[in-house]
Amino acid sequence: MPAASGTKEMLKIQPCEIESDGSVTVKSGPYYSAMINPAKLSYTGGIGYSCAKPQGALGLESKFRAYDTNTLKFDLVIDGTGAVPPAHRDAKQTVAQQIARLSQVVYDYKGAKHEPWRVQIVWGTFSFYGRLSSLSVDYTLFKPTGEPLRAKVSLAFSGFLSAKQAARMANKSSPDLTHSITVREGDTLPLLCYRIYRDSGYYPQVARFNDLADFRDLRPGMQLQFPPLE
Repeated sequence: MPAASGTKEMLKIQPCEIESDGSVTVKSGPYYSAMINPAKLSYTGGIGYSCAKPQGALGLESKFRAYDTNTLKFDLVIDGTGAVPPAHRDAKQTVAQQIARLSQVVYDYKGAKHEPWRVQIVWGTFSFYGRLSSLSVDYTLFKPTGEPLRAKVSLAFSGFLSAKQAARMANKSSPDLTHSITVREGDTLPLLCYRIYRDSGYYPQVARFNDLADFRDLRPGMQLQFPPLE
């Protein structure tokens, strides 16, 4: 439910599951809500390209292969001195209790699933789905007894796509997918390569992949496979 106008929203980390149909369901609990919102979020995304060189080409042309794993990094400050007014009930817990609660959500091994949770990180309009890739804790203030009073937790997450999300992002005519094509009257192998790869020079590789003795010997109704570029 959206926060009321003027209400401060805290960054929240919630476990989620991928259902059998590929959709993502955010679990109702447990979750972790930040005591103090991070000063910044560092998001990194990437795109992978293949540099296959078709026969007879004079140079390389980069072609889209796939989206690389995106990453999210941020720091959380946990304060147990009482100097920071708690934004929610759980913030009244000790520093050790809050770190244990955070670990329960993002780090602890789940026996039934044989892995830690996937999580949704949400803060205002920002939303990220991922898995913890690293966690480090710097304790910066202590009681005379040695109990920590303040800590900075550095977190890094690797993103993931569900089957439904990947299907929405994928262009079904992309050269990183395998295509099955039915030959029609007037089709040639270089022409079909241009339609799939935007480069007619890949016809020798496609001919070999389909065990064609002569790339010119195409007949209407033939089924040809066009493999992903490497």
